[in-house]
Amino acid sequence: MMHAPIILLKEGTDSSQGIPQLVSNISACQVVAEAVRTTLGPRGMDKLILDSSGKATISNDGATILKLLDVVHPAAKMLVDIARAQDAEVGDGTTSVTLLAAELLKQAKPHVEEGIHPQLIIRAYRKGATLAVKRILEIAVKVKKEDKEEFMHLLRQCAATALSSKLVARQKEFFADLVVQAVGMLDEHLPLNMIGIKKIQGGDIEASRLVAGVAFKKTFSYAGFEMQPKHYENPLIALLNIELELKAEKENAEIRLKSVQEYQAVVEAEWSILYEKLEKIVTSGARVVLSRLAIGDVATQYFADRDIFCAGRVAEDDLRRTMMACGGAIQTNVSDLPEHVLGCCQSFEEIQIGSERYNIFAGCPQAKTCTILLRGGTEQFMEETERSLHDAIMIVRRATKSDAVVGGGGAVEMEVSRFLREASRAEPGKQQLPLAGFARALEVVPRQLCSNAGFDATSMLNRLRQQHAQGHLWSGVDVVNEGVTDTFTACVWEPALVKVNAITAACEAACLILSVDETIRNPKSTVDAPQALPGGGMG
Repeated sequence: MMHAPIILLKEGTDSSQGIPQLVSNISACQVVAEAVRTTLGPRGMDKLILDSSGKATISNDGATILKLLDVVHPAAKMLVDIARAQDAEVGDGTTSVTLLAAELLKQAKPHVEEGIHPQLIIRAYRKGATLAVKRILEIAVKVKKEDKEEFMHLLRQCAATALSSKLVARQKEFFADLVVQAVGMLDEHLPLNMIGIKKIQGGDIEASRLVAGVAFKKTFSYAGFEMQPKHYENPLIALLNIELELKAEKENAEIRLKSVQEYQAVVEAEWSILYEKLEKIVTSGARVVLSRLAIGDVATQYFADRDIFCAGRVAEDDLRRTMMACGGAIQTNVSDLPEHVLGCCQSFEEIQIGSERYNIFAGCPQAKTCTILLRGGTEQFMEETERSLHDAIMIVRRATKSDAVVGGGGAVEMEVSRFLREASRAEPGKQQLPLAGFARALEVVPRQLCSNAGFDATSMLNRLRQQHAQGHLWSGVDVVNEGVTDTFTACVWEPALVKVNAITAACEAACLILSVDETIRNPKSTVDAPQALPGGGMG
């Protein structure tokens, strides 16, 4: 007697499972890694990406490239996610973590095809990641924070190493110093949102400067603005979210008037409401007035006559950062403006930078803050410079908190690879093979550094293996002189946390992809379009 087939899934559902599905996922991840492979290191290439609106982005930052690629494959998306997580957590190493995850999957692929169970590979990889992290923390060099000069040198070298693979590599010393100064101006919590970056087109890139305080571009201003003072010492600051201008009705409105006197009364009422608001602001003692909404020509002239500076249509993030730095609160009405809702700072001034004028608040009492004013020729170049500085700032923040560094240039990966290769030989059973594969996967970083610099990767890796076998911990790739160098002596330093986070994240992503043996795609719901009614013309 034949049984009728049991249908569990909706008709049209695509289901694939088993080893072919696992191999397919691994191949998809390797395609994603190929997209960012050539961007690694100081000699890495840049990618030019056009989005759907035609905007061009030039970058060699792994997280930025993967975000703009709009990857749709479900397994490959995991690599995009770990690159974003690495960028959010430590700011650098996004390309390294993507390459490492893809290489771990590549090393696992032959084992999967030969019938080794994925869970056995996952156990070996997790053990390898634990041993790798332990080894990194063992060899990491601690820097004494008590020695201020040595610690600042460490931070500058970490920032310069992060910037050496960016478009601004030639100016890495200049920007490394700028970034270390910027982070040094923050309080002990090092809040990232208290460092503002403003882009000013035109001028040389080394004309960029650091402002100790809040700075933002002068907003649109009405007549009378020129008469306002441009410099104050210890001013009170009113932060508003109201309009200070006479405006037409936003909605259709109808007012029935019987005489000219009634019309005049309506006009005078509007003026008196505006002047009442302005008088209350002046009475509060504020010398600088900032508003999220417009400040009209009447209000601008009124404030100018009383030696008060005003700026309307201030961007919300600038207004909020000013509030966090100078104190006070953003007000939605001016009926009551006691002194505790007003901000204050040591000095306020408006200065000319290039073709733009900037408002600068210095000596903010509530929170330590700073603003980097970036100069540059093209918009794309300045955007990439901003992304590079973000990475360097994150690295300096992490180095400040963790104070443990390791040598870059592939040195730490080669040392951990040697350590894991020796550990795998003592491993009994089938786990020996995946653990040795984990050790080989770590060599992808120095190998790719060599390939991107145009060196012979095979001979360079052989020399590196020889150096590490002889006990040279920090032997890494010298991309300048095409050879092997002591990267620690050469001051190519990275926070140990970057490497720990990269290996941990790459291992977790690889294990997650290896644990998936079936993919089920539900059919897209298709809704029949409503039938068009037969057309009939107007009479």
